[in-house]
Amino acid sequence: MSKIPTVDGIPVSLIPASAPSTERKKLVTAKDAIDPTPSRFSLRLSAGWWRSLQYVGLSLHFLAYPRPPSPSFTKTIPSTISKTKGEFALQFYTPKGYQEAKRAGRSFPAVINFHGGGFTIGNATDDARFARFVLEVCNAVFVSVDYRLAPEYPFPVAVDDAADSILYLIHSAKDLAIDPHKLATCGFSAGANLALTSTLRLTQHLQTAAGSSVPSHKVRAVATWYPITDYTLSRAERRETSVRPDQTLPDNITSLFDASYLYPPELLLADPLLSPSKATDEQLAQGIPPHVIFYTCEWDMLLREGEELAKRLGRSPIGKDVRYKMIPEVPHAWDKAPDPTKPAAGSEQLYEECCKALKGIFEGE
Repeated sequence: MSKIPTVDGIPVSLIPASAPSTERKKLVTAKDAIDPTPSRFSLRLSAGWWRSLQYVGLSLHFLAYPRPPSPSFTKTIPSTISKTKGEFALQFYTPKGYQEAKRAGRSFPAVINFHGGGFTIGNATDDARFARFVLEVCNAVFVSVDYRLAPEYPFPVAVDDAADSILYLIHSAKDLAIDPHKLATCGFSAGANLALTSTLRLTQHLQTAAGSSVPSHKVRAVATWYPITDYTLSRAERRETSVRPDQTLPDNITSLFDASYLYPPELLLADPLLSPSKATDEQLAQGIPPHVIFYTCEWDMLLREGEELAKRLGRSPIGKDVRYKMIPEVPHAWDKAPDPTKPAAGSEQLYEECCKALKGIFEGE
């Protein structure tokens, strides 16, 4: 029986497997990908509707036993990198003994997480099920970022906020009982893109005068779950390469995501902070952490571009330590299924596997 695809816990309608082939063309600017361009007002209305549905879907997702943890505390921080000034929240999940260790001057590794939702919907608490494994397996602090969302805040605000969150933790590491030399980024879907582009943006920032006073630190790893990595590919082309096009995300939701985030129309889609697959070897060698944990989904339209980037990161001259796994017979974001009776099949085993790898990296294995 076919599984119904979801978007971060929201069941969505299927695209017919017999959808006609479309002519392929190279996408250069946002206008090439989105034509005609919807009004920003209509996009805000649509985004609000989907955010409401997503809240319901994730509420069901959280009901399944074992229940995920709640944040221990929240910090609201100002943006410093983005040209669009404002503030955003960080949700902190802390392991057992955190307060006692903090009083004793001990520190923990930290995993900095970015939620999914096409840069348009979602919240920092969406990945709480994964947070449980970070706390229990890694004995690390899980910091999930409520980066600002499109269409209100299109590219590159989310990337800037993501890099700013890392920067804040580096500067505040002592006060937060975090070891700044044991950091990792993580994310799901759009957040998986940010897990990669945040470190590229941070590296870019550190190469400027503004980044010259940043304390010593080390981002050791990135764990990226079914990321979007190349916006120069059309959604139609991606669907055609999928082994199960009927299980890919439908056009109405991907069109909303793309129109919301890819703005203004002259935005270049090959920007490495948007499409990390388009970064140069030098940019990836300098900006991506030394260890990469990379997951893709077999029925996902993003499978091919993710697989290609994972292989590239592991090859010379980039030469990262890449641990890649394609999860068979599941659609995009399968682990966020809105089933109140049980976690998505295989999700907890894979979360544990990922966190064991992170633990080994933090411990120098």
